Formats: sequence, C-alpha cells, structure tokens
Amino acid sequence: MSGLNIQDISMRFDLPNGGHVQALQNVSLDIKQGELMSVLGPSGCGKTTLLNIVAGFLAPTEGKIMLNEHPVLGPDAERGMVFQQGALFEWMSVRDNVSFGPRMAGKSKSDWAGNVDHLLDVVGLQDFKEKMVYELSGGMQQRVALARCLANEPDVILMDEPLGALDALTREKMQGLVLKLWKETGKTIILITHSVEEALLLGERLLVMAPRPGRIHKEYRLPFADLGVGKDLREVKQHPEFGPRREEILGMIWDMEEEIMGRTEESA
Repeated sequence: MSGLNIQDISMRFDLPNGGHVQALQNVSLDIKQGELMSVLGPSGCGKTTLLNIVAGFLAPTEGKIMLNEHPVLGPDAERGMVFQQGALFEWMSVRDNVSFGPRMAGKSKSDWAGNVDHLLDVVGLQDFKEKMVYELSGGMQQRVALARCLANEPDVILMDEPLGALDALTREKMQGLVLKLWKETGKTIILITHSVEEALLLGERLLVMAPRPGRIHKEYRLPFADLGVGKDLREVKQHPEFGPRREEILGMIWDMEEEIMGRTEESA
C-alpha cells in the first residue's frame, strides 16, 4: 500500500538501573499521500518518539514503518524534518542553507538553483537570500527551515513543534504558510504541537495520544485545514464547530494530565 504505514509500533527504553520506560505501545496508522496530520497529547506520551521513529532516527522495539511499500530503516531524504529550533547553519547565507541538501547530494547548480529560488519566493525570503541566518528573526529562520526541507523534495515532512517558540502573530502567519505549502506541494505532513488550536487549524486528521505507554486515544477528521488555506485563520476559529472541538480536546488532555499527576504523587 502506498503512503506511510505505521504497523504496530512499540518502543521501550531500557534504563541503567535495570528498569525500562515503555514510550509507545502498539501504534498503527495508515497515512495517505498528501494528508496533513496533527498530533496532540500530554507531556511524555511519546509524540516526539513516534516522529523520530518515522524519521528513521530511532529503531522501534517492535513493529515497522513502511513508506511507499518499502521499509524505513534509517534517515533518508524522502523524509524531511523541521525542528522547533531550525537547526540551521547560522554562518551560512539563507540561500546556502536552502541549497545545502541538493549540494550534498552532488547535484549541479543548474539542477537546484531554479527550485531554491522558487522556494525562497514561496516562503517570502527572496529579498533575504544573501543574508546570514543569524541576522534573521525567529519566524524568518523557520521559513528558511521549511524551504530547506522542501529543497530535498521529500515525500513526507515531519514537524516537531516547529512554531512553538514564535510570538503569537508570527505563529499565526506561519500556520497560514504551512497550509499554503501543504496545498501547493501535495506533501504528506505530520505535525506535533502542544497547542490545541494549532492542532485543529493544521490537521485535517488530528490524533490525540494517551499517556505513557503512548498509544492512540482518539482520532478526528476536521474541515478547518481546508477552510484555512489562503484565509484569515481568525475567521476559521469562528466556525461553529471550532470552539466545541477545542473545549472537548482541552478537557480530554486536561484529564490525562490530572491522571499523570495522580500517578506521580502515588509513586512519590
């Protein structure tokens, strides 16, 4: 089956004292090409662990990941990662950062130059391409990170809290950019966030994960990502379904956090 198939993934971390932490347990998902999925859950529910397994940074204890009918065995350019902090080369120019992947892959300038300039234009950085990364604001650096990821032409884009460090206005603008890139590129995107509103806005599919051992608690299919493409996201938040969904999910996660706190107090 084409697309991304997560097949009965479990992840256990063994501790030096002989104990272990069961981070994930029996997680299965089928994600079609071009889907936009957001992932929410209480702290420590395994969201980032799952993303790192899909990226190939971690090998699961059990289960497997298949992408377009072949196994994921390690990092690969077919899966691009955008981190909370851009992980950029600050001493390089914007253009050199975005072209880094194609250059390391041995492509000639004539092969990558046009696409890099196009991506810089798409993310609104054409006038800043010769600037050093350290000269840019946080929001602009995340635009560079998105463009750099897309320059490698991945099938799947993985985003780990990519907008979490931004101020509210910049974050909203970047949310709009993510939706624009999703529609224009047709890429599969999996985005982890701690913001319920962001998960609602940026997930045509939204997963809520349960506390450790991490597993899928509930899945939603939502209209807000499609409604938000090219629109004012504040208007989308006025949709009659948005508020009730937000309150439902907030309550769900709050109850999970309370459960975790209760466990912690009992073990203290």
